[in-house]
Amino acid sequence: MIDQQIEIPTRDGHITTFITHPERGGPFPVILFYMDAPAIREELRDMARRLATSGYYVMLPNLYYRAGVMELGPINPDPESPERKRMFELMHSISIPLVMEDTKALLAYAEGQKAANTRIVGAVGYCMSGRYAVNAATHFPDRVRAAASIYGTHLATDQSDSPHLAAGRTKAELYFACAETDIYAPPEIIEQVRAGMKGSNNEVEIYPGTHHGFAFPKRPVYDRDAAERHWERLLSLYRRNLSA
Repeated sequence: MIDQQIEIPTRDGHITTFITHPERGGPFPVILFYMDAPAIREELRDMARRLATSGYYVMLPNLYYRAGVMELGPINPDPESPERKRMFELMHSISIPLVMEDTKALLAYAEGQKAANTRIVGAVGYCMSGRYAVNAATHFPDRVRAAASIYGTHLATDQSDSPHLAAGRTKAELYFACAETDIYAPPEIIEQVRAGMKGSNNEVEIYPGTHHGFAFPKRPVYDRDAAERHWERLLSLYRRNLSA
């Protein structure tokens, strides 16, 4: 495996991006791996590596680069703690338009890399970034063939770029993995997503007995069986859609 961390020029500066891919056999389909709110950390790099071992060119960008922040370190669970308040401040400093502008820069960089096949792209986003992965499919419909939201937030809003409206705006296959207990995506929101996906080949799946964050090994709510199921679903999604 080849790992590298590089600075990719964007309209607003340079976005630090961790890239991992197999050493031989390319070019590989590109996977856009959008981080969750606690930011870049080794846990996410390891997940990116796991994806890459299946034959993908995985890009994990630091979406907080505009604030000059990369790794936040441990986040105090107390909602009133300075660390958690800072995390939410950073999370609210980015938006779908900004992340799509960054995505354009990521793909432009990848176009010049022999190991990357930017004609075939997948996306995945966790927590705050589920909506970014889905929007990558609607903003880059000629490239992004599959996108997954893993316990995503803001899945049904009154905005035109709401993920629950995405089925009619992309030919990509969409997959929504949802925790059974999630204050950021309660049942009524999941039902709106289900309604929006009705009549398509997209899937909305609730993982029984799980809580928001269940796929992250370092979280107290980590659920090994559910996490492995999410890997199986994700890799199957990509196998179906990202073949040359």
